[in-house]
Formats: sequence, structure tokens, C-alpha cells
Amino acid sequence: MDPDREPKRRRLNFNPLRSDDRWGDVPVRKNGPPNGRFSSGRSTPRGNQHASTPEPTRNDDDDFDPQAQDTALDRDWYAGDELGHTFGDESHNPFGTYDQNWAESQEAERALVEKRVGRFDRQSARQAQKQKDIDAWETNRMLSSGVAQRRGQEFEDDEDSMRVHLLVHDLRPPFLDGRTIFTKQLDPVPAVRDYQSDMAVFSRKGSRVVKERRQQRERQKQAQEATNIAGTTLGNVMGVKNEDDTDSALPVPKADDDDKAPEPQSNKFSEVMKKNDGASDFSQSKTLREQREFLPAFAVREDLLRVIRDNQVIIVVGETGSGKTTQLTQFLYEDGYGNRGMIGCTQPRRVAAMSVAKRVSEEMECKLGSTVGYAIRFEDCTSKDTVIKYMTDGVLLRESLNESDLDRYSCVIMDEAHERALNTDVLMGLFKKILQRRRDIKLIVTSATMNSKRFSDFFGGAPEFFIPGRTFPVDVMFHRSPVEDYVDQAVQQVLSIHVAQGQGDILVFMTGQEDIEATCELIQERLNALNDPPKLSILPIYSQMPADLQAKIFDRAAPGVRKCIVATNIAETSLTVDGIMYVVDAGYSKLKVYNPRMGMDTLQITPISQANAGQRSGRAGRTGPGKAYRLYTEKAYNDELYIQTIPEIQRTNLANTVLLIKSLGVKDLLDFDFMDPPPQETITTSLFDLWALGALDNVGELTDLGSKMNAFPMDPSLAKLLIMSEEYGCSEEMVTIVSMLSVPNVFFRPKERQEESDAAREKFFVPESDHLTYLHVYSQWKANGYSDRWCTQHFLHSKSLRRAKEVRDQLLDIMRMQKMQMVSCGTDWDVIRKCICSGYYHQAAKVKGIGEYINLRTSVTVQLHPTSALYGLGFLPDYVIYHELILTSKEYMSTVTSVDPHWLAELGGVFYSVKEKGYSTRDKKVIETEFNKKMEIEAKMAEDKKRQEERLAEEEKPKDDGKANGAGATKKKIVTSGAVKKPVVKRRGGGMAFR
Repeated sequence: MDPDREPKRRRLNFNPLRSDDRWGDVPVRKNGPPNGRFSSGRSTPRGNQHASTPEPTRNDDDDFDPQAQDTALDRDWYAGDELGHTFGDESHNPFGTYDQNWAESQEAERALVEKRVGRFDRQSARQAQKQKDIDAWETNRMLSSGVAQRRGQEFEDDEDSMRVHLLVHDLRPPFLDGRTIFTKQLDPVPAVRDYQSDMAVFSRKGSRVVKERRQQRERQKQAQEATNIAGTTLGNVMGVKNEDDTDSALPVPKADDDDKAPEPQSNKFSEVMKKNDGASDFSQSKTLREQREFLPAFAVREDLLRVIRDNQVIIVVGETGSGKTTQLTQFLYEDGYGNRGMIGCTQPRRVAAMSVAKRVSEEMECKLGSTVGYAIRFEDCTSKDTVIKYMTDGVLLRESLNESDLDRYSCVIMDEAHERALNTDVLMGLFKKILQRRRDIKLIVTSATMNSKRFSDFFGGAPEFFIPGRTFPVDVMFHRSPVEDYVDQAVQQVLSIHVAQGQGDILVFMTGQEDIEATCELIQERLNALNDPPKLSILPIYSQMPADLQAKIFDRAAPGVRKCIVATNIAETSLTVDGIMYVVDAGYSKLKVYNPRMGMDTLQITPISQANAGQRSGRAGRTGPGKAYRLYTEKAYNDELYIQTIPEIQRTNLANTVLLIKSLGVKDLLDFDFMDPPPQETITTSLFDLWALGALDNVGELTDLGSKMNAFPMDPSLAKLLIMSEEYGCSEEMVTIVSMLSVPNVFFRPKERQEESDAAREKFFVPESDHLTYLHVYSQWKANGYSDRWCTQHFLHSKSLRRAKEVRDQLLDIMRMQKMQMVSCGTDWDVIRKCICSGYYHQAAKVKGIGEYINLRTSVTVQLHPTSALYGLGFLPDYVIYHELILTSKEYMSTVTSVDPHWLAELGGVFYSVKEKGYSTRDKKVIETEFNKKMEIEAKMAEDKKRQEERLAEEEKPKDDGKANGAGATKKKIVTSGAVKKPVVKRRGGGMAFR
């Protein structure tokens, strides 16, 4: 790169990959940096940032609980979706409120500075210019007289003239110009039925009492910090020491352990899960066989197996707790289906796939991973002996790429299909084709009571088998008027039930962790204010809570004590608690919705559907007649709630799904049978993203790059980084960076030691790149022997780093299978940054102000997060690319790297071009017109080719028909209208629980 383009570039003074044993046998690129700008030994304002770090002092701080941190990391890892993102509450995120705290401190400092120098702000523009001229004259006189000498070249005068400006082009290929229809759903599907309705407005506002309690906690925290005299002059005089004034995150192990090699620790769920996590009193008092026989599914075992034998597809309907998830696979195994192939069971969530597999292995008295196993993204706990395999639906989708007919499976169970997860909907469309080609495979779709008819109709009238349950009538009561603060009203309703109603436990549905914690605290506070109230046990439950705490809701309450369980929608279908007689339904839940303005999926609080409301009310009728209190009006129920929840496929980004469907050979998305087709706008956006990355060509066909990208189970941009890294000669470094981006945050930030942890994190910063910062962290961890002790001293999560190492090893296996060479770029850091730019040039931003950027393509204003390594550079790079956006108080860029604008113009030429001298708007229009003409020619050629293929196919068709009807024909081709083969064996037995 020409050094004249960047006269004020920063220089690194260290090698992030300094360890001598870093590369082993990895070949290193011969050529060094093109201009030597990043060679070691140069100065940087950050000081010395070599691999060696200050030796931490020993301390006896026991406040930090490593087991709790590991548990939180496990929840982050296993609760995430198949692309590695985690959508949940941010309260356990150590950097969740970093931007708010930083903004408050900066505002206070700014106010103090303005107060001190206010007199200078009040001077007029004429006076300011006059003072500037005087200073310039004095400088000129001193230089001319020889009294002073210029010590550095001033670049301010010609900085603007040398700055590179990019032109942004809004170009689209012909297949995305609006003339082509990709789906039957032309209109977008909003996440809310009516955005102006009362419930929609209240959901956007949130709870007032929750906001007040959040602000109150912040004020208390600030007051506590203000009254702490430790570290001040007065505190030093009085001898007051700061308890948190240490250099390490945890007590340093004894010297005896220093020379011991770190024990290898596994992150696999099967090896770290405690046996009694989540065990109830019933499960602890009964044997596993007694527990199986108690389940409703066990009572209809023979009838269920008979229906499965007589039909290729069956819809099994049963309430939560009926045993369909754990027992169906065992019924099929005992009936001999395992002799013809594996019995697969898909789950929409990773934690469900693992926990159910563990439970079934215990019931079958086998080791997890042998006869019974599970598989999730980056974690495969199966073997050649595995017969029953639990997996996420995304894993089975990936397997269909290699085996289009899933020949290894004799039976597949799609569990929790009523949740309508994205991958589940795609799988159902695939199975409709597979069932026509394979008559020997069985498909069982399990669902709660809602939507079962939809599944039956989709598979050509497949029979529905109902597992009988024990239900009782529920009295549903609506609120008389709209409820603005659902948390406050829910607390009042709970206290009213507890004081005035009869015995029975209470179940409250809330949206998330913050609402749940505020509800529990308010109930306890207001209960204490009453005069001798009855005893109430308040129990929160949400997906991020540890399993042992979740298990408390199943424990029987003491005599005379009523339980009040406050839960998210996890309590709708995922778990069953006996003894619930009262349900308080706030009417809201968190929904993952695609935000096209930001180009990302976000969690939004939205009104629930009528089907969700029915599921919640049904929780009160499990053990006896119950009551359901809905905190919304009956009019709102009828007019403001959808009948069914909007399927995920109609409200999320489908770039990965479209890429997978294209890889399966589906050229026209209209030919794919969706149960609910995605909106045209969503499909168009996804196709555009794939075209921008180079996965699709100018006519919408899959490119070689797109085929390679599908081999990696991750976001298309990350997959492209790995593929392009071979071309740039930095595959060894890039696989490390991608692995670090695929795990939860490696930095931790204890609440009581935030400043210390921030200082430790800054030691790892690599100027101009957060991606290189992650590479630096990993290489230093490796140089220190993968030591957990070293991680603890430097405020790093050893568990996250170990998981990154496991992900890295699996990615290396995939790259070797793709015959990709592993090459190191040595010390050429520009190569790494340019490779990163090749995968994220569509997410580029230009500097707008202090810490503020603007997205080049969408013009959305985004912020540079204070935790970024670029924030303290002293100057802001003109152009950056970012990994993703984080929506908190503002839109923040996460994992940012500065890039050369010429790289953007070179790699993303369809979007950007460098503005040359004399370049006019007319020239820009000429370029865009030429591009459109070229695209039209390619589209016409593709259309002519397709028409020619169709004509040849029509000519060949009569010949094939003649052969089929001739003497040589041995079998007549049978074409069925549906995917379900009607049973030919007469059904036996009356009174079966199916229709």
C-alpha cells in the first residue's frame, strides 16, 4: 500500500503473536510487510505492549466465584442459536451497562471542563480568529529568527486534500429489481397486529416501576462510590485501604502449584452436567422405571406404535409433561426401529437436546455418547454405536447437505414443532420431498394442542394421535381497562389472590429477567408492609438461571406456605409445575424480530398471541379447577392479538437459510414448500446480502464461493473470512479470530473491580483492530501454556478460551476436509485487516464525529463502543468495518477494525469507488448505467439458457414416455398428490385416541 495515502498512520510496537512456539510446522509467508509500518520496535502512545505482563500481586479476595462465572458462560453458550448469537437478558453481561456508566462519567467531566474554561467559550468568532493569527505570527517570527526549530512536519494543512473520499453506489442485480417474485407472501408480516393499539404502545414504553428501580439502583451505587474515602487523600491519611485494590482477579494459587501442568478440562455438557441438577422430589423418590410408567405416554404405548407402523407420517399431540419427548425414542428403539437405522429427534434449542439426551441415557442405563447421544453446533457427543440421536434442527439440516435423503435414519421425530422455529419450518419443507423418495422412513411431528391441524394438513391429512392428559376447567377473567404498567398490576393481582383466594400456587408470566426480578422484589416489599400476611414463597425462573435454582420451583412448599412462581414463556410449554391453581398473564413476551434498518435481529417486547394466552391459562388446570387473570381487556384479546404467533421464518433474516436451500439444489425459491412462506422483502434482503458477499452471481445462481461457505456452520461473513484467508495467506490467524468471535466474551468485569479489569483489558489492545486484539489474547494464552491461572490474573474467562480452542480445532478439521492450506502471514498485519475487510465491506462506516460513525450503505448513525481498542487511539480512523451492531442505549459497533478506503473500493467495488479529482455526478450515473446494462445482458443470457433447457426437456419427454409404456417397462410410475402414503393395512382396534 502506498505510504503517501496515510501520512498519520499509527504504528504497532509489538507482535501479537510473539511466542516462539506459536507456529510449529506452519509455513510462514516469505514476504514481510509492504512498507514496514508494523514492524516491532516502534513507539506507540500506549507504551510497551509486549507479551510480558506485570506480575500480579497476591491477594485474598474471595468475592469472585469462578463456578458462578463458568455457569453463566455455559448458559450463554448453550442458550445461543445455531449461528452463535445469544438472545437473552443482558443483566449477567459484564459490559452490558458499560456504555451508560462511561457516558455519565464523560458528561460530568465535560461539565467540569466547560465550567473552568467557560470564559474562552464566550469569546466571539472574530476574537478567536484574531488570537489564532497572533499565534501563527509569533510562531513564524520564532522560526525565522532561529530561536525555535520545527521538530515535526505539520500535516494539518494538506490533510483534507490527501484524505480519500468514497462514493457509494446503490446498485442491484436484475433478479432483485422487483420484477421477480420469490415467495407467495408478497406483503411484510409485522410482529405486532396493530402498532397503534394500547398493548403495542405499552410494550414499547415498558414498565414504569422497573425503570424507577433501575434508576434508584444507579443512584445508590453512585452515592456509595462517592462516600468511599478509600484511595483519597483523607483515606490515605486515615489508613483506609481499598479492598479491591489488587492486580489480579482471584487469589493467586500457592507456589507449589506453579510448576504443575494445567489439567485438561472439558467443556462438553455430558461431562460437566451434574446428575441431580433440576431434580424434583418426585424424581428423587421414585426409580426411573416407576417414573416412566407414571407418564401418560406410557399408558398409550401400544396404540401409538400401531399407528406409527400403519402410517408414514403421524402428528403426536400431547401436553407438556406427557413424556412424548423422552419416551417416543425409547418406544421406537424397543420396537426394533433402531435395527434399520438411527432414531433421530430434533429440538429447537441446544440445551433441550443435551438435557433430554442425558435423561434418556440414564433411563436406558447407558453412557451418554454410546447408544444415546446428542449433537449441537461445535459439539458432537455421538459414536459409531449411537442409535438414538438428539440434535438441534440446524444439525439435521446440515446433514441433509451431505445426505439429501437422510439414509442413515429410519425414523425422525421433530419435537416442539408448535414453536415454529426457523430450521423446523425448513426441515418440514425438506421432508415433504424426502418422504416421496423414501417410503421406508417414518416422520413423527410432536406438538402441543395448538397448530396440530396445520401440521396434519401440510402433510396431506396425516393422522393425529392424542396423548390423553389430565385437564380441569379454568375460569378466565379479563381486566376491565387497559393496563399501562403490567409489572405493577401483576404485583397487585398476586397480593389480592394471596390474601383473598383459597389455597393453590400462583404462576405469573413476565417478559424477561429484569421484569421478573423487579416483580419478585416488589411482591416481597409490599407483602412485608401488610399486617401479619400469610406465608408466601416467591420463586423466579428464566432460561439464564442455574439449573439448581430452577429446580426449586418443583419442590413441594412447606405446610401453610403458598408458592408464587414468576416465569418467562419458558413455563408455557417447556416445563410443568403441579399445584398451580392461579395464573397471572401480563400479556407480553420477547420476540426475535429482524430490523432491516440496522440489518440485524433484535429482541422486542411484543403482545403475545391468542394461542399463547390459551397455553398460559391452561397451566392453571393441571391438578384441579383454576383461575386465569389476564392483565388486558377482552377487546384487546380479540382485536390486538394475533391468533397464532408469527413463525420465525416470517420475522427474521434468512440469509443463512436461503444459502442452505440454494445449496440443496433449489434454484427457484417458489418451488420450495414452506408451511408459511416468508415475506418477499425478507427474501429480497437475504438474496441481496448473499449477492453482496459473492455467494450468488448476477442472475441469482450459487457461486463456487457460496458452495464453499455452506461447509462452515456459521454466519456467511465469517465463513467467507475463512475461505478468503487462504488466498491472502493468513488462514492460521483468521481461524483463531473466527473462533474467538464464535464464543461468549473472553473478558470478564467484576462489579467491584471494574476499573482494574478495564486496565487489564487495555493491556491486550491492538491499535486499529479489535479483531487483532482477540488474536493477541489467544496467542498470549497459548504462550503461557493455556494456563487457567494466567487467565484469572488477567481477567479472562478460561472457559471461553478453552471453548474457542475447541471451536478452532473443529474449524481446522473442516478446512482440511475442504483441502484448504493453513498458512501464516508472519508479521504482515495489513494482510489480516484486508482479509477481514473482504468479508465485512458491506458493514463499513465513515467517521462523522467524536466516537460517531455513519454506515456507508444505510446512512444509519452508529457509535464506537468505549470498550473498543480504537476508542483510545487519539484519532479516529476515517473508515472502519464492524462485526455486528449491539442495541443498548444507542447503536454500538461491536468488534471494529480500521480499513484503508482503497480496500473498500477494491473488494466492494459494486458498492464503493474512490472519488477522483474532477469526478462529477454525471460520471457516477454513467458508471451505474453501464453496470445496469451489463446486468441486463447477463440476465437475458441466463433466461435464454433456461428456455433452451426447458425446450430440450420437452423434446425428451415423449421418448421417455414411450419407453415407460413399452414392453420393456416393468413398473408403472405412481405420482401421489401428497407426501403421505395412505395406510393399506386396515386399522385394528376401536377407541384409539387419534383421528
